[in-house]
Amino acid sequence: MRFTFVTLFENLVKGYFQDSILKRAIEKKLLSIDYLDPREYSSSKHKKVDDTAVGGGAGMVMNPQPLYDALDSLKKEDEDVHIIFLTPVAKPFRQNDAKRLAKKSHIAFVSGRYEGIDERVIEKYADEVFSIGDYILTGGELASLVICDSVSRNIEGVLGNSDSLSVESFETPLLEAPSFSKPKVYDDTSVPSEYLKGNHSKIRSLKLALSECKTKFFRPEQLLKHTTRKSYEK
Repeated sequence: MRFTFVTLFENLVKGYFQDSILKRAIEKKLLSIDYLDPREYSSSKHKKVDDTAVGGGAGMVMNPQPLYDALDSLKKEDEDVHIIFLTPVAKPFRQNDAKRLAKKSHIAFVSGRYEGIDERVIEKYADEVFSIGDYILTGGELASLVICDSVSRNIEGVLGNSDSLSVESFETPLLEAPSFSKPKVYDDTSVPSEYLKGNHSKIRSLKLALSECKTKFFRPEQLLKHTTRKSYEK
């Protein structure tokens, strides 16, 4: 899988791939990362990439010319590239999106800055547009990294133990059950005793109950999906 980050600030992105799981995936050639700076395509004397908003309003907007030319060059290089724009005014990114996108061969993330990107760029080049939440960031780089990380985990070979994917939150409507490590007792607090008895059937039942409790507390709308699905399966 190839990931291209279309960004004015590639140094904000590079550090994330210098350690841990994604670094090892790059070393194994399961992933490749490259960068495309729209400023390099600016036709203005001072390499400007922004301008005032038409119709008024505060702040500057990334203007179309540098992005048009940058994305044209990318598509000429690889016509199958899947271009994703990150913006808070888009559909929410979900786990099912991560699994689906993991089957692509090349994804490009376009990170906005200032007050956003000229809408004509999005309309012309976007294959998909995503939001990672109902809040505003300084730029799209963090959102791009979030989606890149989530997609990468679903690429075969990236995780050391691929079985861990099947028990994570959002693989079902329920949130994942609490996890515990050794020692069995720490700070006078023990892990649930059922975990220590080796009866895997009872452990699964307890984990399901704990998942339902956690989901009810944090994400009650997800618990409704779970109970609706159980009723349907009956």
